[in-house]
Amino acid sequence: MYSVNVPVPGRVRRLANRLHPDLIGFETVREDHSCLLKRLGEADHVAQLQHRAHRALEGSPAVEAEITAIDYFEDPPLGSAPVVYLAVESPGLEAIHADLTDAFETVEGLEGRDYVPHVTLARGGDLETAKRLADREIEPIRWTVSALEFWDGTYKLPVSRISLPA
Repeated sequence: MYSVNVPVPGRVRRLANRLHPDLIGFETVREDHSCLLKRLGEADHVAQLQHRAHRALEGSPAVEAEITAIDYFEDPPLGSAPVVYLAVESPGLEAIHADLTDAFETVEGLEGRDYVPHVTLARGGDLETAKRLADREIEPIRWTVSALEFWDGTYKLPVSRISLPA
């Protein structure tokens, strides 16, 4: 599965690392952190998929994003529950997501109107622990998203970067 992801700054990764001890009881704890912007699907010709993504993003400006809270999905449409995440507020990222959904099929229940920008921390744990984590206050983290990554989900690696001009 290929996707377009938002790389997060070191401050977000440091916050996730500080929360790590409280996530140990979850089935899966993420070690790498980014914000999934749009799933693109599988491809026989990766270069063509990249080209379509680049074309869809042409002219997209750099946007502001902010981590505002810890939250959770109690009943996610895919995978084990709950999913604990860092909430990302960004009308600019939501607009870019909408542009990408015009160019690529939308995954029902996850994208389009159902899209919630976030950075997953852990999944498949105790709901009460997720609720306690969501009750915590965190210092907001704001940054400018000036590039996106074309992500290869099979190898869990960025394949290329897409610059967003200021």
